[in-house]
Amino acid sequence: MESCRVMRQDDNGNRYVVARGLGRAEAERLAAEFEARGHKQLYWVEAEAA
Repeated sequence: MESCRVMRQDDNGNRYVVARGLGRAEAERLAAEFEARGHKQLYWVEAEAA
């Protein structure tokens, strides 16, 4: 199983790890949940290095 993390970028361009060690589907669901809240931050999913 691919291990993924959810990332966030704030209004100032700072990037943060929101969650890690998730499966792709779970990470995508979490990123979509945060995006749906309507904040200005950008959320995306990245694969973690093995």
